Formats: sequence, structure tokens, C-alpha cells
Amino acid sequence: MSKREIYEQKTEEYLTPIVEEYGFELVDVEYVKEGSNWYLRAYIDKPGGISVDDCEKVSRRLSDILDEKDYIEDSYIMEISSPGLGRPLKKEKDYKRNLDKEVEIRTYRMIDKRKEFTGILKAYDADTVTIELDDETLKTFEKGEIALIRQAFDF
Repeated sequence: MSKREIYEQKTEEYLTPIVEEYGFELVDVEYVKEGSNWYLRAYIDKPGGISVDDCEKVSRRLSDILDEKDYIEDSYIMEISSPGLGRPLKKEKDYKRNLDKEVEIRTYRMIDKRKEFTGILKAYDADTVTIELDDETLKTFEKGEIALIRQAFDF
């Protein structure tokens, strides 16, 4: 496991009980480098959405644990936030929540002369995602072909 994966996994372990105590859902944890800074980000959600106060409560509790455990070697910036409407589907629960809902898929390379697809999520497994297109045909993608998949929103 990489250093990044270890940091994400440990943070998730410490954060899960805090988030559950407040009745929130831990959507994702990521440890990423942007420019010259490292960021430890946790995305939380609840029915009706997350407020700034919700993020602050979780942030204070996690900050105390991070100071105590001190398992991240690098200097980093911690952020707790809402995943937002356009959050990507990453985990099993994300796919399950979006079954029979409209999703957008962007692929790394052209498939059928395009890289963007929209359809109803009909099936998924460890390796593939299947959507129903507007013409009611089914289109299956290898997960390795997908650069981004998220719930579609019409504004």
C-alpha cells in the first residue's frame, strides 16, 4: 500500500465513528498534492445536505485526533466539506445509490466517436458499468475506460 493509501485508510478509520455519531455519511477521504501543498480532504454528507457548522464540528474532532496520532509525515492542509452535487461515483454505495438514475460518463478515449455519454445506470460490477441510452440500447463500459462517472443534473 502506498503512503497516500495508508493515510487515507487511517483517516477513514478515525473519522468514521465521529461522522456516524452525528448521523452523517463519510463519502470519501483523499490525500492529494495540488501545487506544492498536500491536502487531506474528507467529504461528508447527510439527507438535506451538509452545513458549514457540520463541517466545523467534524473538523475540530478530527483535528484533535490527527494531532494526537501524528501519523502523517508531510505538512498538509485538512479540509472537511460537502461532496457537492457533481461528486463522482467511486464506491459500491455510490453506484448502489444511483442505480436507475441518470448518470454522466466521460471516457479517457473516444468510443463510438465521442467521449461523453449520458444514460440511466442499469448495472455495475467490479469491472464494468452499464447504462441505458436515450434510444433504450444498453452500453457497457470497462471501468478502466471511465475518466469520470457522476449523477447527471438538469438545471
